[in-house]
Amino acid sequence: MSGDPVHDYMAGQMRPGHPALIAEFEREGDESVAALRPLLDITYGPHPRERFDFYAAPGAWRGTLAYFHAGYWQSRDKAQFRFLASHFVARGFDVALVNYPLCPDVTLPELLASTRRAVPAVLAHAAAAGRGGAGLVAAGHSAGGHIVAELALADWDGPSPILAIASLSGVFDLAPLVETPLNERLRLDLAAAHALSPVFRIRSGLPPALFAVGGEETPAFLEQTARMRRAWEAAGNAAEEYISSGADHFSLLRDAELIRCVAVLPGGGGSQG
Repeated sequence: MSGDPVHDYMAGQMRPGHPALIAEFEREGDESVAALRPLLDITYGPHPRERFDFYAAPGAWRGTLAYFHAGYWQSRDKAQFRFLASHFVARGFDVALVNYPLCPDVTLPELLASTRRAVPAVLAHAAAAGRGGAGLVAAGHSAGGHIVAELALADWDGPSPILAIASLSGVFDLAPLVETPLNERLRLDLAAAHALSPVFRIRSGLPPALFAVGGEETPAFLEQTARMRRAWEAAGNAAEEYISSGADHFSLLRDAELIRCVAVLPGGGGSQG
């Protein structure tokens, strides 16, 4: 780690090709909408961003996957990541791409409460469509990687609906972000950052987890992933760490082997090539 959190979590993560890559994601997402005809913007709460898109697998059903997008809890949209749905639908998953309110319109605890409301709404929609199962795989990238860890840690009424998580380039200790411009919208002090850092609250009885990161991300991101995997395992939970060779923060999402690893998590119906 550089010792400079602005470099570690902002400037050092950027690549000149990112705008073009995001544009490719969006074009492919438009193609997936045309081909798969999902139900768009299903409401799960009163906030204008409490919406999800639902892609139904056309063949044999293997499970439900809910995906939470990147954006440091303050930017981006599910529409930029619709391209991912086609990869999982092809493997038999129903896929929900979830939007959520953003900071500073809401606080981070309010944002997390919103994502918890999304989970039963996704499962209720899947059940209404005739799908089985009482749980889902929660996957997320960057801020979404933090969100899915929080979903695994949440206190649910009854059994947890989170069967497994896939956290891609997640941030699990938020303290370094306090001294960056990101905090202008997050509005965290060190005590709040600690309270909202899942790495400090790992316990036994959590679902299996995949923690992935791009090999070309900053050492800070690599360490966040390694540290979270160690904590998950130390508490007696199943965890896997995956480093995508040559990938950066966004090209990680192009890794076909990573997609396969997510698709074979418990709750996804077993292995499939």
